[in-house]
Amino acid sequence: MPHMSEPTTVPVPCDGGEMAMPVWMPESGHGPAILVLQEIFGVGPYIRAVAARLAEAGYVVGAPDLFWRFAPGWESTHDQAGLTASLEQVGKLDPPQAIADCVAALHTLHAVEGAAGTPAVMGFCLGGTLAWGVAMMGAPSACVSYYGSGVPSMLDGIESTTCPTLFHFGNDDPYIPNEGVEAINDAISGRSGFVLNVENAGHAFDNHESEMFWNESAAQAAWAKTMAFLGEHLPVG
Repeated sequence: MPHMSEPTTVPVPCDGGEMAMPVWMPESGHGPAILVLQEIFGVGPYIRAVAARLAEAGYVVGAPDLFWRFAPGWESTHDQAGLTASLEQVGKLDPPQAIADCVAALHTLHAVEGAAGTPAVMGFCLGGTLAWGVAMMGAPSACVSYYGSGVPSMLDGIESTTCPTLFHFGNDDPYIPNEGVEAINDAISGRSGFVLNVENAGHAFDNHESEMFWNESAAQAAWAKTMAFLGEHLPVG
């Protein structure tokens, strides 16, 4: 069975700080690596479940604590109260700095014993935006971005982005207008390795911890596409 280690320390060169990053190892003790980037709710039960799911599939997984500067260890509930509290926290985040932190975590995960090759990056909500930033700035082996609301405004760097990327969105997402998804579709048109998947769902449809957001059928369909994408670009074994 996969297991979670004690948090690995990620040195952050820009300011000399350190960020905690728990790592999940597959049963084999080795495999390709994936950096999983949190939602605004923190590295809580949902993100830990995603990491365990990927480790069970044979991946080495790291999930850095992206709120480490102002709310280390932040976890909130997946209800309206938790959403309000988490939105207050995410307002303190500096996006370019957060992307740099994620790139540092990518490099640290690359050096973890048992991690084979260059890691991929996968993110959800806030993490979906940051994952795309890492794809542009950090040269991961692949990128999977789930409903990143900032992605439509971050398409200028697509010309220099070479890693295969899978974008997931819902067609009824109140936080991401369909015009933004259409802009992504236009930007990736004709570009090899870029895939856009749109589910009949709202925001955060993969989050099984949230009664507000979870859409089981959309989550299962998108996850099947995610695993097929990873199987093509980051195969285990």
